[in-house]
Amino acid sequence: METIIPGFRSVPRTGVIYVTHEATRHGFTYGHPEWANLGQGSPETGAIPNSPPRVESVSIAPAAQQYGTVSGAKDLRQAVADFYNATYRRGKKSRYTADNVSIAGGGRLALTRLASALGNINMGHFIPDYTAYEELLSVFKAFTPIPILLRAESGYKIAPADLKEEILGRGLSALLVSNPANPTGQLMEGKELATWCELARECQCSMIFDEFYSHYIYTNDNGGCAAAAAHSTAQQRHRHQNSERAKMVSAAEFVVDVDKDPVVVVDGLTKNWRYPGWRISWTLGPKAVIEAIASAGSFLDGGANHPFQNAALPLLDPKNAEAETLAIQKHFGRKRELVLARLKKLKIGVDAVPMGAFYVWANLAKLPAPLDDGMNFFRECLKEKTIVVPGVFFDVNPGNRRTHARYKNYCRISFGPEIEKLELGLNAFARVIAKFK
Repeated sequence: METIIPGFRSVPRTGVIYVTHEATRHGFTYGHPEWANLGQGSPETGAIPNSPPRVESVSIAPAAQQYGTVSGAKDLRQAVADFYNATYRRGKKSRYTADNVSIAGGGRLALTRLASALGNINMGHFIPDYTAYEELLSVFKAFTPIPILLRAESGYKIAPADLKEEILGRGLSALLVSNPANPTGQLMEGKELATWCELARECQCSMIFDEFYSHYIYTNDNGGCAAAAAHSTAQQRHRHQNSERAKMVSAAEFVVDVDKDPVVVVDGLTKNWRYPGWRISWTLGPKAVIEAIASAGSFLDGGANHPFQNAALPLLDPKNAEAETLAIQKHFGRKRELVLARLKKLKIGVDAVPMGAFYVWANLAKLPAPLDDGMNFFRECLKEKTIVVPGVFFDVNPGNRRTHARYKNYCRISFGPEIEKLELGLNAFARVIAKFK
């Protein structure tokens, strides 16, 4: 029976934390050679083919032993601004500066600062979406979270005209968007993303883009989709290799005025640079927003890890980021193809093929009972030393205002781990399914 302490409420665990906690009870530990954690929300952090050398040590200057500023070191804030200007805003008159950037201790904290700075508004969010959004949207009572359902029939996307209707009809003043999306891997880019930014300006609705997976893009040949390349001549392959460029996606590309457009971007080293343990993130947006979240940070957290801010500077060099992104897209693209092919053989459905991130939103409906239920599938996988995340955790339901849970027939499968772990987990799926045939 749960112990209740006066004054405290029961705080739910996010999906990844819940499944990891349950797996630990079955003997899971990080690094255990017999376990495959296909529920993890982090990428493999070691060297991958053709990636820049990994940082293995950090030198701490005496001054960095002290508190840093709440908004982050100015050198790092300027480096972030320079990275976005060089990558997305070449030739544009309006440019980001250090005053358009705030540094925080990880993505969830950056989003928490933003949430705490919102006023008494209607705040739109999508379902399915990132499990941690649920508690984030629950704990701050100034705004009212409004869900917008993304349907499998539409590929878990919403047409701009329908989005405009949602914004105006529901009176939304802000909208939280993960792009690429977690857990479906769906992506907005090019004209579609430009239209969303135009809607932000036209409807005066602040769009907060969670872009933590924005370098994991599979809509070009780097994503492992170009099978024909395997049959090209040596000369053609050489020409192809020399012309390869990494594709990165950001709403920052379609901002007209960096200080007036209600477009905010959140990103960091966690996924796109594969340094989750550093807990370094940034928020990019109008100066007025940055000032507000710095004030929020002064009472929420006091500022990000000081020494690691200095160590992050070389990582933001555009050439370094380009090389890391190209390596990610090739390596994770191959892992994506591996997982999709194996799931097809196992009769596990995929409503929409992921075009970004490193997750597959798996439809279990055609598996034999009881495996057609995500929670049951998760528990059976634990018996085979493999972790997935049941789909119900992605039915973002702040305050549990909706009584009927969605996505019982789904689970999220991560291809963040090393290939050896993916194969271990996929083989476990086969054993689980074989038990119930």
